[in-house]
Amino acid sequence: MAQPAEHRTQETLAVRRADGESRTLAASLPRLMLEARRIANNVTHGLHGRRRAGAGENFWQYRRFVSGEPATSVDWRRSARDDHLYVRELEWEAAHTVWLWPDRSLSMAFASKGARDSKLERGLIVTFALAELLVAGGERVGIPGLMNPTSSNNVVDKMAQAILHDTRTRDSLPPSFVPSSLAEIVVLSDFWSPVGDIQKMLAGLSASGAHGTLVQIVDPAEENFPFAGRVEFVEPEGGSAITAGRAEKWASDYVALVAAHRDAIRAETAKLDWLFSTHTTSRSAAELLLFLHAGMSTAKGAERGKAGRGA
Repeated sequence: MAQPAEHRTQETLAVRRADGESRTLAASLPRLMLEARRIANNVTHGLHGRRRAGAGENFWQYRRFVSGEPATSVDWRRSARDDHLYVRELEWEAAHTVWLWPDRSLSMAFASKGARDSKLERGLIVTFALAELLVAGGERVGIPGLMNPTSSNNVVDKMAQAILHDTRTRDSLPPSFVPSSLAEIVVLSDFWSPVGDIQKMLAGLSASGAHGTLVQIVDPAEENFPFAGRVEFVEPEGGSAITAGRAEKWASDYVALVAAHRDAIRAETAKLDWLFSTHTTSRSAAELLLFLHAGMSTAKGAERGKAGRGA
């Protein structure tokens, strides 16, 4: 059956757009991958321990011996101190999963004169660098709906190839999926999506008990609204446009709306004990990487405290 002309036209435009985006991304990916690895190497010394019981090398805690366990698991030196048998538990080294989502929608391509990178480039650099760090620390890393979790040493190459060969629509928010309760999720986006969509995404991702971090990546122009005079603003993903006769008069309203939008996102993440932060592309990628790394370490510290109180 022949396809309607309108459908064929839309399909052709979609293919051309995907091809153009892939070629542009392919040209910049080697630089982004090198930058990501450089940043990851600079913070490798801060890799966090897992602090869960399991197969590993570092001591975590002693616990009471449980009937049915093999006698070889008993720490006889520690048990000789009193009337109970104890097991020496080691820090958990088995990998768990961290899902990373770099927003690659059209709005992320924006970059003003004050930016070091486009929002897309910054999101990819940090995604690649974080993946490198996590795999070096024994984690499995995946991209929802795009790449299954892996602990491969060439994780950055795998992620880059998965992104390059993705011909689907570039959605701002990750697809719906059910992560494990121990999974961590990091979403890097400009988060200009409606709050209702963000709320729905959070509800789905946290339903199983998974935790995560939302990072709003913005351009300096989106943060400060430096526009003046007659300016035409074009919505990159919808194509609609609006013209301001004297743009400077919009600045205070714009700043208030952005603050309200962020407050709404922050309120939703707070309900779920998730992290939310903003990052401007005029700042360094290493700063964001360190923030994410510290956030994961803090979360593990909290888990460690709970485990200690419950023992």
